[in-house]
Amino acid sequence: MVNLSRIDLNLFAVFDAIYAEGGITRASQRLKLSQPAISHALARLRALLDDPLFVREGHLMVPTPRAEGLIGPVRRALQEIENSLRQLQAFEPAQSTRRFRIGLRHILESVSLPPLVARVQALAPNVEIAAVHHERDHLSSLLAIGELDVAIDVLLPRLPNVSQRHLMGSQMVVALRDGHPALRDGVIDLPAYLDAGHVLASSRKSGPALEDLALRRLGHTRRIRVRCQSWWTACQVVAATDLLLTMPRRYAREPNAALGNRAVPFPLETPANDVYLYWHDSVDQDPTNRWLRAQVEACFLLE
Repeated sequence: MVNLSRIDLNLFAVFDAIYAEGGITRASQRLKLSQPAISHALARLRALLDDPLFVREGHLMVPTPRAEGLIGPVRRALQEIENSLRQLQAFEPAQSTRRFRIGLRHILESVSLPPLVARVQALAPNVEIAAVHHERDHLSSLLAIGELDVAIDVLLPRLPNVSQRHLMGSQMVVALRDGHPALRDGVIDLPAYLDAGHVLASSRKSGPALEDLALRRLGHTRRIRVRCQSWWTACQVVAATDLLLTMPRRYAREPNAALGNRAVPFPLETPANDVYLYWHDSVDQDPTNRWLRAQVEACFLLE
């Protein structure tokens, strides 16, 4: 049996850093420790667990199967300790140098990140924000181990130990270039919409959009000519072609105004395009995380 009272928990912080950085040099830079100190800690942990944990392949330290099985529980334990300590401390935005990691799919980044960064910079000028692409299947674990502080995404199936809050819903509009032949008296009707070619913006490699599901319920389909990952890119395509783009009204204003495009009502009633904020239950009362969530919510409340 391993006696926890005789184990230096700093060894597991070193283990986590080597796993994350892929080498001793970068792990030492991350932890601000010397390379000999990192090597010594790894040697102690190897002896404790009777496993090499990492093997060198070229310039990388590759984890062994034992290390792969250990990293999840270790990160969760370290995150729980860190969260407990944070909750004992007040958060001072103006003095903080914290780095926040926000799960943000590519399609939402260009419209969600600029107002959030502007707000955070005004209140906490030394804080760093990293927008990180997240795999939805792994979102719960990414939040649990602190790889993400929060995530902004569409409505997802209920995730274990993850809280969520509705940020906003927005009806769909159709973006098209000014002077588009399908535009009649400031609107586009359903036959003209179906007759046109379309650009679809999505972070997914394939599959229908919300508007496609609404069309299918009535027995209609549209012709997708271009699929891209960003609404801004899609708006640029619209400005240069006769393709149509269907997108949430909230996100349509600024990019289309800048490009001289029009945004008119979608010719069918569709459900709102809802966006949610996600965070792990373990940081629900953490002052730092609560502050970050408040800044995200404030940005989405702005119309």
